[in-house]
Amino acid sequence: MRHSILLAIRKSNVQTICPQDKQQFMILTDTKIKESIANGDIVIEPFRPECLGTNSYDVHLGRHMAVYVDDILDAKKHNQVKHIDIPDDGYILQPGELYLGVTEEYTETHATVPFLEGKSSIGRLGIDIHATAGKGDVGFCNSWTLEISCIKPVKVYAGMPIGQLIYFKVEGDIENFYNRKPGAKYNERSIRPVESMMWKNKF
Repeated sequence: MRHSILLAIRKSNVQTICPQDKQQFMILTDTKIKESIANGDIVIEPFRPECLGTNSYDVHLGRHMAVYVDDILDAKKHNQVKHIDIPDDGYILQPGELYLGVTEEYTETHATVPFLEGKSSIGRLGIDIHATAGKGDVGFCNSWTLEISCIKPVKVYAGMPIGQLIYFKVEGDIENFYNRKPGAKYNERSIRPVESMMWKNKF
């Protein structure tokens, strides 16, 4: 998991801090996460105390998933999806398919940068929960869409632990919170996974 976090940081153009540097990346501990929830800087709905780890919070797979209708996707077009509800007895994921999942939890983050990482037990089942989008922005207020793939067929269940949220402190004032950003593509609250909105970009 440490490698994944550092890789995500590098992809975000954040300088990796060496021990001799004055500044250091700070991850919120369980007590700081609870303090942030109490003062409204972090919102997790529903919040379950037993899901709070030493420095992370466990999130769970929602009942709703989706798959793209077309075999060939086009980044300039709005690719349509077919929605799937996970039955009580589970749903078998197949290799070679991209599944869009969603967390049961709705979250808000107003003062820290949230990172979503897959749980190690999920990785040991051969499941990836995100292709690239592991980092949220300050001001992100929504459920998390998951880009799920698997190495071999595996049955998953609604409500199973799927990932963990880690919160990084930020330095400096913020002018452009995600939930106030004009043109932000994933601001509308949804209990279903949201397909790619790449087509809304100009390129």
